[in-house]
Amino acid sequence: MVKINAYDIVIVGGGAAGITVAARIRNRNSSLSIAIIEPSDKHYYQPLWTLVGAGVTHFSATEKEESSLIPPGVTWLKDFVTGFEPESNQVRTHLLGTVGYKYLVVCPGIQIDWDKVEGLSESLGTNGVCSNYSKATVGRTWDFIQNFKGGTAIFTFPNTPIKCAGAPQKIMYLAEHFFRKQGIRDRAQIVFVSAVGKIFAVEKYANALSQIIKERNIKTIFGHNLEKVDGANKQAWFRNLQTNELQALDFDLLHVAPPMSAPDFIQHSPLADRAGWVEVDRSTTQHVRLRNIFSLGDASNLPTSKTAAAVRKQAPVLVDRLFAESDRQKSQAVYNGYTSCPLVTGYGRLILAEFDYECKPTETFLFDQSQERLSMYLLKKHGFPFLYWNGMLKGTF
Repeated sequence: MVKINAYDIVIVGGGAAGITVAARIRNRNSSLSIAIIEPSDKHYYQPLWTLVGAGVTHFSATEKEESSLIPPGVTWLKDFVTGFEPESNQVRTHLLGTVGYKYLVVCPGIQIDWDKVEGLSESLGTNGVCSNYSKATVGRTWDFIQNFKGGTAIFTFPNTPIKCAGAPQKIMYLAEHFFRKQGIRDRAQIVFVSAVGKIFAVEKYANALSQIIKERNIKTIFGHNLEKVDGANKQAWFRNLQTNELQALDFDLLHVAPPMSAPDFIQHSPLADRAGWVEVDRSTTQHVRLRNIFSLGDASNLPTSKTAAAVRKQAPVLVDRLFAESDRQKSQAVYNGYTSCPLVTGYGRLILAEFDYECKPTETFLFDQSQERLSMYLLKKHGFPFLYWNGMLKGTF
């Protein structure tokens, strides 16, 4: 028999959500035993990968040792979860056997399904095929943008939920701007091919982005999902989601936002809803069937964009609700679906989209945030990373 390790609170995942929640719980009650189960040695601030792919930021600025971010007094179990046993309040792990808990927070992030696009895995990093969604290939994005001499540059968006849904078009605007600065814009056709039906979900920001797309002569194709990449012949195959027909497009540069899903061990667990995500109440982050389980971030079924900004607003609600459940008290804390998408629209330009579950703008500043601004670009480049490392992950922002 494997000895059961037991903790007051077990957190599955040591990314933005897991570290933030652990810090907030620890700040509120330092006597609780808390464990984070996370297999990775490195922690990445992925929102900056857009700027890495555009040659603005060095990759090293996005990376820290996981050990340096674990809150004091929190146990790091360097392992990965293979399953859940909620009836006995245990999680199964690969190396440690079972780990017991009184309360469980599930936030392992999202799974990138490269192999769901035929030929994509084999093509990545070669023949102009790149993606900012991989630490292994984000540097190649900048290589291909720099070496682009003309032709067709395609940027894709899949038919699944993805983390940072604005990222596929951010790198497109940056590439277009770079081509103009290099004097080759007239030799480039830029195409945004998206499986969804419009450029952005919130009308206010969609209108602003549509105007930018028109002014910069970017071609958009909606309702088409990438299904196959032939890197050697530089062809990408898209399925028309209305007619079911396949269409091949030639490319010289192809930036792919791959399909994504909840991790397999979530999808095949008793925690999941029918779509495979952790099934929680959208206002409280508490599991709808299992009261001592909570979830936030990318693996949850919270119907909002999957961003670090959303996690920042979800975390205090989750912690307050968890303590209320533990103390048999009531909590008034509610998550309204707030998320933020800093839409980089060029070098030194950014539209700061902030909105809630109803896709209504919930803007922080007094000015119109649908306008491109240098100040918001600098906030993304310098301000947000500082607040992430020094505030959010310490449970104070």
